[in-house]
Amino acid sequence: MEAVMSDSLRRIDALVDADTLPPPHIRQELRIAANLTQAEVAEAIGVKRLAVVRWEAGQTQPHRGNRLKYAELLRRLAEEHPSVAQGGPHAN
Repeated sequence: MEAVMSDSLRRIDALVDADTLPPPHIRQELRIAANLTQAEVAEAIGVKRLAVVRWEAGQTQPHRGNRLKYAELLRRLAEEHPSVAQGGPHAN
């Protein structure tokens, strides 16, 4: 079991490296799995809700400072919801 967990955590770390974001649909799925609104994510990062909408739609990418904050938030959500981070169903 430990090897499986370690492997899962490695995939999560690779998915949300400090400067790398998961694909837009995974970003949205992680937020939904955590029962967060786009407005709540935006407030946590310090941006407008429209920015989060565009990031989740893949229309734009966050700038460096916001990208690091967003990646950290996504990393925490991925740790709480590993099946979602790996492209699986919601883990509510």
